[in-house]
Parts: sequence; structure tokens; C-alpha cells
Amino acid sequence: MKHAIVYKKVLKSFGSLKAVDNISLNIPEGEFFGLLGPNGAGKSTMINMLAGLAKPTQGTISVMGFDVQSQYQAARHSVGIVPQELVFDPFFNVREMLRFQAGYFGKGKENDRWVDEIIERLDLSDKASTNMRKLSGGMKRRALIAQALVHRPPVIVLDEPTAGVDVELRQKLWAFIKDLNRQGHTIVLTTHYLEEAETLCNSVAMLRAGKIVASDTTKNLLKKFSTKNLKLRLNLNNKKLPTLIEKIPHDVADDFYTFQLKKITDISKITDALNEASIEILDLQAVDTDLENVFLKLTGSKK
Repeated sequence: MKHAIVYKKVLKSFGSLKAVDNISLNIPEGEFFGLLGPNGAGKSTMINMLAGLAKPTQGTISVMGFDVQSQYQAARHSVGIVPQELVFDPFFNVREMLRFQAGYFGKGKENDRWVDEIIERLDLSDKASTNMRKLSGGMKRRALIAQALVHRPPVIVLDEPTAGVDVELRQKLWAFIKDLNRQGHTIVLTTHYLEEAETLCNSVAMLRAGKIVASDTTKNLLKKFSTKNLKLRLNLNNKKLPTLIEKIPHDVADDFYTFQLKKITDISKITDALNEASIEILDLQAVDTDLENVFLKLTGSKK
């Protein structure tokens, strides 16, 4: 199996802080891979090192077989990165910006058809002649995505690409990115929308405090940490949960209580105890483990 990205015993320190702590990770070519973790887990540092913007304290990183330090130019040609920050050149319109960006990678007029396709697929056609400064935040995000794709890199890294954008763009972006993945492009995604990662990513790695705490296919992770949960919306009316069920592991969000079940008979135990305490159950549903449950369990974070 060929690997698109390889991190080998990579450490990145800032003084006494280990932002990335001895990570080894192989991402196969053609994979749709999720890099997940709470803020400060080390995701952006890993991406910055991949882009050559930060140098590992120790260890090596390669993309499509090119070392990002010793073979910087070839490595940089092999990857397109969509950053979290809205960083853009304020002097050009969208089409000019994309053409200049393509030129940095040795692409000339022969690339214009691809530029036109990107503009169309990301719904930028009516903004192609608009100066970047005059675009809304969502449109700037679209333009930065287009910029990362303009040289047709085999590896595409999307760092929170849908943060702050509307649902329509999300759907069109993912349709486009899935097409690119089917064509053989390797996709690496970081996102706080874990339902996106669960839907899109074949494999994921979860980070906590600069270390990988899990790395596997999405299917295997869900199977490994599979649990049944009972989600209840309760009207406590200033009452406390009965001691019997207070001890059952659970999460609380607004009026919803999600209890982790060890066995199906726990459902009747919980509902009977609530009825005896005269606590009204407003809604009840059984919920299977999703990627967010696994994420919270492994990282101890709420994203």
C-alpha cells in the first residue's frame, strides 16, 4: 500500500510545551481521512508542519514520497491546504487570484479550464470578477478552497473548511470533494462537525494533548466503542434524579439526559425509577453510538 502522507516519530515543541508528541501516522493514497481532536490537541500544528510552515523538532514528514523539509518544492506541489484563517491577497479579483496562484505552481493558460470548473463547482461564477476584499466571509471561504485546489494537488487538506458557512455551500463543497476523492485524490479533513466526519471519512485519527489516542477505520471505531444509549427529555420541576439512576453514566444537555446502557433491561430500571419519583418523561429514544460519543470518550472533550 502506498502512503500519501507519512508522519514518522514527529515531535514539535514550543519551549516546554509538546504540541505534537512523538506521532507516527500513515495515510494511504486515495483515503478520505479525518484528523479530529479538541482545540489545542495539535491538529493545526500537524498541518503547518505538513505545509512546511513549521519545522518538526524531531522526526520526518513526507507527502507523496517527498520529504517536506529536504524536498520542499516537490512536497508543496503535492498538497493543497485550505487554512482556518481567511488570508487572501486584497488586490485581485477571484479569477485573477486563482490564475496567479496556479502560476506559482507552474500552471499557465492550459489550466484555465480547471479554474473555470472550480469557480462553477463552488458557486463563485457571479463573483469571479469581484475583488477579494468585497466578498462576504462565506464567499472568501469558497475562494480559499478554490485556491487550494487550483494546481490539482494529489493531496487536499481541509482545515475546518465549513466553519461559518451556510448549509448549501457545505453540501456543494462535499459533493465536489467526494468527486475528487473518487478520482483518486487523498483528502484530509479536520472539523468540529463530527457528523460530517462520520459521513465522509473512511478512517480517522483522534488526538488529545499532542498524542494520537485512536486511529482506525470509522467503522471499526464505532464497532469497538459501540454502546446503546437512552436519551430522555425530562421535566424535573426542581427535583433531583433518583440516586439509583444518578450513578448510571450519563451526559446532560439542556433538558436531555443521555444514559449509557450496559444492558437493555436498564431502560425499565431508569423509567421505573423516574416514575416512582414523579419525574415526567417528555421524550424517549434509544440512540446508538456515533462518532461524537467515541470522540468524547477518547478525548474527554466536548469539541
